[in-house]
Parts: sequence; C-alpha cells; structure tokens
Amino acid sequence: MPLILPDLLPAIDQLKQENIFTMGYKRADSQQIRPLRLAVLNLMPLKITTETDFIRILSNSALQIQVDFMKIKSHTPKNTPIEHMMAFYRTFEEMKKEKYDGLIVTGAPLEFINYEDVTYWDELQDVFSWAHGHVTSTIYVCWAAYAALYHFYNVPKRNLPKKMFGVFNHKMLKPELPIFRGFDDEFFAPHSRHCEILREDIEKVPGLEIIAESEEAGVTIVTARNGREFFITCHLEYSPLTLDGEYKRDVAKGLPINIPSNYYPNDDPSRRPIVRWRAAANLLYTNWLNYYVYQETPYNINEIKE
Repeated sequence: MPLILPDLLPAIDQLKQENIFTMGYKRADSQQIRPLRLAVLNLMPLKITTETDFIRILSNSALQIQVDFMKIKSHTPKNTPIEHMMAFYRTFEEMKKEKYDGLIVTGAPLEFINYEDVTYWDELQDVFSWAHGHVTSTIYVCWAAYAALYHFYNVPKRNLPKKMFGVFNHKMLKPELPIFRGFDDEFFAPHSRHCEILREDIEKVPGLEIIAESEEAGVTIVTARNGREFFITCHLEYSPLTLDGEYKRDVAKGLPINIPSNYYPNDDPSRRPIVRWRAAANLLYTNWLNYYVYQETPYNINEIKE
C-alpha cells in the first residue's frame, strides 16, 4: 500500500527512483479507505533529508498511511527554504485539535543546551502533552527521546566525554515484544549523539522499561504506557551515507571527530560504508505501525483517549 503525501513534496521524486509507491492527497481523497493518520514533528535542520529518510522507512508497511508534517511555530529553520515549510508543514497550533494514529518526533542538534533554554521548549512540551490524549502511539527519536523522558518522567540526560558516533551492536531485553517480531538475536543501529540516559535513572521510574541496549552505546530503546510511547536513542532511519556526511562535514570544519565506529571497511573513509541496520530499521517501524498503531487505534479516530 502507498504512503499518502502532500502533492509535490520533494521526497516523492527521489523515492519514485527507488520504486517506492507514494500517492498524493488528491488521489487518496477519491478512495473509500480510512488510512492511518501519522504526524511527523520534524526538528532536524535539514528538513527535506529527514523527510525522505522517514518516508523511505515508513513505506515498507502494507498499510495505507497519510503523513502530515508538523513544525514549531516559534522557530524558523535556517537550512530549509521558507517556501518548502509553507507548502508542506503546518504548525502545532493548526493541528492540535486533530487526532492521529501515530506520531514521530525527530531528533535535534540541541544536546548541549538545557531543556529550559531551548527557545521553543514551552511549545514542545505542549506537543508532548497533547500526544498523550490525541495520538495512539508515539516514537521519540534521539534528542526528542531525552526531552520527552525529561518532560514526562524527569529523567536527566548525561553529557558524554566524546560523541557516540558509529554503528553499534544491540541486544533485546524483551525479544518477545511485537516491536521486535522478526528480529535476529542481535541488531545493529547508527548512533550520533553527545549525551546519554543511564540505566539507573530509567530504573528509578515506575512504568518505564528498557527493552534494548548496547554494551558500547548504552540504553537504546525505552517504552512506556504499554507501547503508547517509545523512546529511541539511535537513528535507525538513517540512510547509508548519513554518518559519512556528518563525519566529512566536521572534518572539513576542523572539528574534533572520530571516524564512526563499525562503519567504513577497515575504518577507511574513502570506502563506501557497510550498511548493517536496514533490516532492523524496516522491521521496527513496520512492527510499530502494525502492532502498536493499526492494531490499537480505533476506527473512529476521534475516539483516541488518554
């Protein structure tokens, strides 16, 4: 089944070249189908790249999904044309009266800033609180995971002595959960972050459960409210060359950066990276959509409750 996307969204042309089936709003409106409604709050600077990454991974589901993009009203992105934001994004104020089957909140490069000092922190907290009663299941990614854990459960983030950067091996602590259906015994995932959450901080909070972690990268997936919330510290949505781009960007700027771990053959940045996480990424998001969104959301979307 296709993803239903705004007509003329730039990601559509690239995804068509990858044989990914998409459908515009106009065509979808003519069909007698109730698609899942999915909102994506995109906090990343390069909006179009992030849109494409998530659309690519969501397209593997057999479900028909309508994707709406949300933006923060109090923040104007510097790396995405204003025309793009006006054409394809709506503010939280415009969307807050609606209900959604699923929500994804992306990461953001804000790890060195205290939450209360983030310029749009108040509005972001409103989005988090709104999701509790207006969304069936939400995935918070990387910085958004830390921010949501702090907002809901007062879990602190801890700064790392150096960037967690590379592709790391993970184990599942609850392999019987539907989110891991079809997974191998271990899975790889990319990380790119300067902070972490500690196991002991999570274990202090009733209702939070660590379901995946890495010996090198630490706590990776936390869940709450019987799967209505997933906090994911890795970037399974990353394309094969995302870490490559980050590494070469920082090298060009003269910033201190290590070669991403377990990424280039023989740690040679001149060689094409080895992709180890694609299968796990596809499974995780497909399982989320199937077992935690589609199987749980009411047919009448207005019946979604706290």
